[in-house]
Amino acid sequence: MMIEDFGARIASVWEGLSSTTRKLIVGALQSPGLALPSVQSHGNARNYDARSDWELSRLLSALDERVAEDSSVGDEKSHEMRRMAETCAALLQNQTQSAEVFAQLVLRAHRQHDFARIDTLADALTQRFAPSEMCELARHDHPVIRALAHEALAQSPTNTLVALLSDPIDAEIARDALERQADEYGNEEARQVVYLLDQADIIGDDDDA
Repeated sequence: MMIEDFGARIASVWEGLSSTTRKLIVGALQSPGLALPSVQSHGNARNYDARSDWELSRLLSALDERVAEDSSVGDEKSHEMRRMAETCAALLQNQTQSAEVFAQLVLRAHRQHDFARIDTLADALTQRFAPSEMCELARHDHPVIRALAHEALAQSPTNTLVALLSDPIDAEIARDALERQADEYGNEEARQVVYLLDQADIIGDDDDA
């Protein structure tokens, strides 16, 4: 089946892909069986290809929308589009370090009631994503994404969260994570940091008065 058979929008997105991304997709489609890939750690950041992420994300969106919107798609064509979409999702799951793409994958898995994939994505979040990306996800509109991000931050090293306190955008979320570490996990280092923050707040309130 040719890519043109999937419709003009998908064909247009495909034509805009780099040769590297095309080869990645074709290679995965030709694999004997598409197993969900293992989670890579943030230590592999040097191998991360942000352009490939963006291209795979666009193609995945186009495929999902085509399958959902067009009831006239035949069984064989629909099967092939779903297969390509699952291939894109699996590739993204294995490599993405983008908050936007992570949110796309979680929302997709949530719509499909694929809770095993959500768990795998949660593992990727704690192992691969930068703290600033997790903070961005912690502000997301969707409650499932927010919950995953807050849990990942609560499991982050305390010194990582302390470093975020100097960021005016992420400081509040980092403080919430530190409070969880202190209250729920009994982290003594986090408890001392929270105590100092509380004392600073009290002094600040007295100065304002």
